[in-house]
Amino acid sequence: MIWRLVGLLMALAGPCGAQESIVSGLSQSRVSITADFDGSEILVYGAVKREATIPTGQLDVIITVEGPPMPLIVRRKDRVWGIWINNAAVQIDSAPTFYAVATTRPLADSLTATENLRHSITIDKVIRAVGITSEADASEAFVEAMMRVRTVEGQYRLLADRVELTDQTLFRSDFTLPANLTEGEYRVRLFLLREGRVVAEQERVIGVRKEGLERMIFTLATEQPLIYGLLSLLMAAAAGWAASVAFRFFRP
Repeated sequence: MIWRLVGLLMALAGPCGAQESIVSGLSQSRVSITADFDGSEILVYGAVKREATIPTGQLDVIITVEGPPMPLIVRRKDRVWGIWINNAAVQIDSAPTFYAVATTRPLADSLTATENLRHSITIDKVIRAVGITSEADASEAFVEAMMRVRTVEGQYRLLADRVELTDQTLFRSDFTLPANLTEGEYRVRLFLLREGRVVAEQERVIGVRKEGLERMIFTLATEQPLIYGLLSLLMAAAAGWAASVAFRFFRP
């Protein structure tokens, strides 16, 4: 079924001047966050479209999925007079809330440092932290620590050998989005490489949005904070009253 869709996409793509180009699709372009949302699986699939015979050289496909970027402050705890306190901090201008890189081969074998710098493919090239060297000593360690923490938490992922490439033409890869997704647009970038050099690229978008009760609560909290606060107090008071009534009723 997937390959039929790929064939249809290639038919609709029309002629292209490039020697090789990408024709791709997503299993879903919209993710709804509801009360029982526990994550989602996205299939990225496609094919390499050619106007001539297959060129020589090693072919690789790299796919990245990037969540909405946000600024953040990274703090370092130091022990001062026997007490651990926040002693230094740096401001990171922009870091993706989620980032995954899937490759056909190990990244070091399929991507050159020059192409990585040019296209900002790996996570360290996507993070923007301008001027942090003046904010704290060894400021690069703050960024590395943030990346390490988010990698452990599953927000940043390197998925080597996770793009299936068939006959140098068809490719596919699965991405698991976590339950704690940030609402917004998720960029899906696809890169076609020959001998470590990017020869074609394409970008698609997945929309992530809260729906139902989750959306109503989020909208109320952000657009009507006073009403949201009053309703929260009323609900807490009602819950306390109900608990006291139940306690008196069941008390021997």
